[in-house]
Amino acid sequence: MTIEKCIVNFDVNEVIFEEGSTGRELFVVLDGQVDIARINGASKTVIVTLGKGEFFGEMAVIDGSSRSATAISAAPNTRVMRINHARFVYLVSQQPAFALMIMDALSKRLRRSNDVTFKAANP
Repeated sequence: MTIEKCIVNFDVNEVIFEEGSTGRELFVVLDGQVDIARINGASKTVIVTLGKGEFFGEMAVIDGSSRSATAISAAPNTRVMRINHARFVYLVSQQPAFALMIMDALSKRLRRSNDVTFKAANP
């Protein structure tokens, strides 16, 4: 598959994937911004806004579970690269630096989540 087939363009407020959906790919932001949000009826809570060079969707590509949040393009002309499960496994097995980058980002995200949970439990 050529790299061009892996690149997808989105306009502002377009849904990239929805919470609860299945997916076996992660995405890397090439241009623009992406909101990772939880949606409850008409209410939208943005968890984080990601920019160029950041990735999302890694949990589903790693463990095969459903999406834990909704990804929405937050800027016009947002471009993302899709990395499917097979390519992800190849990159992890052949490029240790890629695997370490994913682990580092997951660790930082877990620490931030733990901090938020702790602060909420101890006002």
